[in-house]
Amino acid sequence: QVQLVESGGGTVQPGGSLTLSCAASGNIFNLNIMGWYRQAPGKQRELVARITTSGSTNYADPVKGRFTISRDNTKNTVYLQMTSLQPEDTAVYHCNWKRSIPPQYGYWGQGTQVTVSS
Repeated sequence: QVQLVESGGGTVQPGGSLTLSCAASGNIFNLNIMGWYRQAPGKQRELVARITTSGSTNYADPVKGRFTISRDNTKNTVYLQMTSLQPEDTAVYHCNWKRSIPPQYGYWGQGTQVTVSS
């Protein structure tokens, strides 16, 4: 089992910034992918960004150039720096941890709300 604890959500005005954190604990396998997904009301959960243990990253097109994902392997923690936030970024952001190699099972955090509103 892997436990994920997220923090850093909140309400911000358009154009503002927030940084999310997600700390993993438990039975951590060294080769893993940590990522952030988001789910807005009435929409499906979608990938925001993910990062491998070695630092390779992927971003969804809507957040490229505005969001930055990073990780600290010594702390098993992943971060999501979000800048130039827009109302369409409003969603519950969920942290995900997954093994990089088979069996590729994964775990989800409980989610943290990000609201962008004036």
